[in-house]
Amino acid sequence: MPKWMSTHFSIVTRGGNAKNSCTSAIDAAGYISREELYCEYDGNTYKPDPKEKLVHSEINLPENAPEECKDRATLWNLVEAIEKQHNSQLCRTFKASLPNAWTYEVAEEVVRKYIMDNFVSKGMCADWAIHDSVNEKGQRNLHFHLVLTLRAIDENGKWMPKQKKIYILDKDGNKIRTKKGYKSKTEKTTDWDDPSKMKIPRYFPS
Repeated sequence: MPKWMSTHFSIVTRGGNAKNSCTSAIDAAGYISREELYCEYDGNTYKPDPKEKLVHSEINLPENAPEECKDRATLWNLVEAIEKQHNSQLCRTFKASLPNAWTYEVAEEVVRKYIMDNFVSKGMCADWAIHDSVNEKGQRNLHFHLVLTLRAIDENGKWMPKQKKIYILDKDGNKIRTKKGYKSKTEKTTDWDDPSKMKIPRYFPS
């Protein structure tokens, strides 16, 4: 990883958690885009606090994602709607520093390619923004934020389950019956929420 780079990954859980201050996917998307967004799930309107300059915001989608998901409010309200649990994992967020010597044009081009190559190419919907700020000491802080979906989308543009049931078979290839049905286990359909996988994309062009 380049010496200048600082990164942070976290999962947004409905209601919030200790590692992420956002309480919903709408909250996370509104923060990075500086947009005021309404969440249909909880009825709240999230109003971001624009402490940093918004340089650029954009949504990139895999080929099979519905066209309507290019709209930020639509995309993340669809994510909120598909998750039914009170403590559901809604999305993944990523923040990374950028070289302060970069122009906005260079930052936009490099970040877009990085996101397309590392996330969208794997099937994730990516909502990202570049921010710029200067602290009280006059030090610049150019960086970008990224919000990623956790569910894959099938060839028909429908959200896929995060996990599937796998039946355990006996030596003859038959399902094993139990008192409650058949012996089975669950298997995740993607590894997008695996903490070990979050370290892989940290290598960013210098």
